[in-house]
Amino acid sequence: MFEKVIEFSAHEDYFALKEDYPIPTKLNIPEWYKKLEHTILNKTIKGCMPFLDTITSGYLLKIPQDFHIRHNVDNKNEKEEIFKDSFQTFGLHDQQQILYVKNINLNSGFDTHSLKQVEGSPFIEKNKNLPFYKVLNPWKIKTPKGYSCLFVPPLNNSDDRFSIIPGIVDTDTFPNEVNFPIIINGDKYPTLETIIKKGTPYVQIIPFKRDSWKMQIKPEKQNKIQSASIFYKLEILNNYKNNFWKKKSWK
Repeated sequence: MFEKVIEFSAHEDYFALKEDYPIPTKLNIPEWYKKLEHTILNKTIKGCMPFLDTITSGYLLKIPQDFHIRHNVDNKNEKEEIFKDSFQTFGLHDQQQILYVKNINLNSGFDTHSLKQVEGSPFIEKNKNLPFYKVLNPWKIKTPKGYSCLFVPPLNNSDDRFSIIPGIVDTDTFPNEVNFPIIINGDKYPTLETIIKKGTPYVQIIPFKRDSWKMQIKPEKQNKIQSASIFYKLEILNNYKNNFWKKKSWK
């Protein structure tokens, strides 16, 4: 079977570091999931193939460098002096938000978005009414003609401190790096001082073919519903996996 190719490319200096290359999502399955057992007497989410597909589909981007974030924290803090020599400083000091970025290479770091760009959205309250930072991703992404990419936080496996704002990009025609606005999880962390370590997975990429769709809504005959229900109950364990699920390949 012919395999589609998704291409990741970066500036040769960054590429030569051989660090934090994109990876298939299946290489980052959470440890708690690996430890689960799924048996007749103990049915768990490990037997749910739709869940498995979420944590194995597509590819992951990793944070390209360490980011020290002080979100909604009083910026009169000695860390400004401690980190001044080894970190570039980004951020709006009068907004009580400081971001220290370890300076390592080209096309990486943070940019900002003003609140007006998402005015009226639920993102503003979650981000505690502070500017939105955008991760400058060093990787260009190229897909075959007719294919786009869905960019989301790692599905069912995301960092609880922050997440990207999801988006779709036509990566068969867009020639530049795709950068990612992030939201601090202000619901859990009203204030947050943390280091997001280099190599932290933060974006899941799911390529898909662009097709035109038309919606239909119709009734289902009762006898057809009953027949399907009986068939689905014939096996006690792994019925969906054995009879309906199709294995996917991500390399």
